[in-house]
Parts: sequence; structure tokens; C-alpha cells
Amino acid sequence: MSVNYAPVLWNRQKRMYDRVMLGLMALYLLVFSALQLTFHPEITPETLVIRATGTLAFLMLHIILCIGPLVRIDKRLLPLLYNRRHLGVAMCCVALTHGIFSIVQFHALGNADPLISLFLSNSNYGSLGRFPFEVFGFFALLILSLMAATSHDFWLKNLSPKVWKTLHMMVYLAYFMLLSHVLLGVIQLEKSSILISLLGFGALIVTGLHVWSGFLSQKQTLNPEEKSESRDGFYPVCAVDEIADNRAKTVLIKGENIAIFKYEGQLSAVNNLCRHQNGPLGEGKIVDGCITCPWHGYQYLPHNGQSPPPFTEKLETYDLKLIDGVVFVNPTPYPEGTAVPPCRIHQAVEKLNKIAEDYESQNR
Repeated sequence: MSVNYAPVLWNRQKRMYDRVMLGLMALYLLVFSALQLTFHPEITPETLVIRATGTLAFLMLHIILCIGPLVRIDKRLLPLLYNRRHLGVAMCCVALTHGIFSIVQFHALGNADPLISLFLSNSNYGSLGRFPFEVFGFFALLILSLMAATSHDFWLKNLSPKVWKTLHMMVYLAYFMLLSHVLLGVIQLEKSSILISLLGFGALIVTGLHVWSGFLSQKQTLNPEEKSESRDGFYPVCAVDEIADNRAKTVLIKGENIAIFKYEGQLSAVNNLCRHQNGPLGEGKIVDGCITCPWHGYQYLPHNGQSPPPFTEKLETYDLKLIDGVVFVNPTPYPEGTAVPPCRIHQAVEKLNKIAEDYESQNR
């Protein structure tokens, strides 16, 4: 988190990440260019740049789309998620290089305006196999450029998280367009079954990881409403021992996505969605007394859902009960930032032990 906006906030981890990223990008371009020059010595410099940057950008997009589900599967990959925006902006720069060289190479040398030529040079809009594939690439690049231009938190704040998130979810539309762009290009120009197989394999990996991580997330999120009736508006969630210290259990009840955190011998419940980018707070942990989002480190006080000053983000809070060692939650939310007394575990345990002792003494 940062109090003031700055163009880029680099720390030691981000510098290391960027160096590795740029090094791998340079290595790919060198290896790809060497292979192209070996197998296609007649290739022109312009065509080499178009092929190298196009394949690199497409590969980077696959990696970007796989980071999210991979992190849900294995939390050790979280550093990749923290720096994903840097990877996205770098990918967009590579894609723009590919797009500019392509337009200049194929559409800027005639009498027509390059953009008009891009849309009208191939007029087979009614044919599936001969559809002008460059159009898909143009609109995909437009989406990626818009996402890169609005990647900074300044735009997130001023567009509102909902609008910003909707805009950046368009990456999946861009991915579909790029798949169509590359597939139709291969069919019309290369006619390579190997390239078509690689495209299918990449799409299968991306889809499979998203389905797998979605299944795991759904499995880990309880829905007590489906199995149990409420007690005065409270639903049973789990045994208190099932929640690890400084961690959370997430539940979905009556449309409310709730994270129940266990810390310092007590329990508190807040809305599970971070106000920054709707990150899953329940997958994070308590750090320095604050709920810390696993995506970008935004923090909230567990008892009132407020970010520590001078930050102003707030979450809805919920009532909890502990009955016979079982955690109960009321899904009716309090307004954002409302303080709710934590449910103290040791008091509930002492009360339960007292009841047990009284029962034993009465039956001696």
C-alpha cells in the first residue's frame, strides 16, 4: 500500500523481478531470431521482428493468464502475482511493436490509409476460413493497450474498482481474439498442423488451470446455507480448531462472501473481497495485527474492517458466535467499517468447560 501515487514504485523484489523478466525476454528474442535465420536465411529484418515480437507477446499473454489460477493452486507463486502488472505492461509493449511493424510492412506502402487498408484489403468478412484475421489482432491490441494504460492504481481509484475490474477482465476477450487472429493466420498463410497443435495446447493449459483453480476455490469455500438451518440468523461454519491461527475460513451465505479470521485467541468476520481489486482476503493472513490481502498487500483491521490510517478503505463486518466449539456467523452485514466485538475463543472454551464440570458434579 502507498499513501501517495507515484508513476512506479520499485522495491528490491520488483527490481529483481524486472531484471529476470527482461533477461528472459531478450533471451527468447535472441534464440528465436537465431533459429529463424538458420532455417529461413532469406527472411527480411522486418519479418523477423514481426515474428519474434508476435510469438513473444502471445507466449507472455499465456503466462499472464496462468499466474492467477496457479497462485490459487500453490501459494508459493504469490510473488508472480504481486508483479503481474509489470509483466502485462511489458507484454503490451512487445505486442505494440509487433502491431506497428505489421501495419507498416503490409499496409503503409500503398496509396490507402494504413488503417483503412487493414480493414478493407481483405474483404472476405463472410468467410470463416478466409476472414481478415488482422482485424482480430487490431482489436485485441486495442484492449491490451487500454489495460496497460490504466494499470496504475490512480486509474483504479478514479474509475472505481468495479469499472476497473470489468475493464481488465476484457483480457479474456483479447485472448479469444488473439487465438482467432493467430489461428486464421496459420490457416491462411502457414498451413502448419504443428502450429495449430501448439495453439490448442496453449488454450487447453489456460482453460484447464482456470477450471482446476475454480474447483479448488469452490471446494474450499463453505456454503452452510445448503446444509444447515440458521439459529436466530446464525449459520454453523466449522469447528474453531479447523481455522489456523492468523488464517481464515471463507463461507458463502445468502450471497455474502465472508472471511472468518482467527487471531490472538479471538475470531472476527469481514467481507472476503479486498477493496483494491476484489482480491480474496480469506486466502491471506493476519500480519502485524491486520488482515493482509494476498494479492497486493492491502490491509484491514479485523474487528472493524477499516484500513489503518491514513488509508481509508473499509469492509463490511459480521456477527459471530461460538457454541460448543462450533463457529456460527450471521450473514447480515454491518455497514462498511463498523466495529464488531471479536468473539473470544478462550471465554467460550472456559464456559464450555464449566458446563461440563457442572454436569459431571451433578451425576456423581
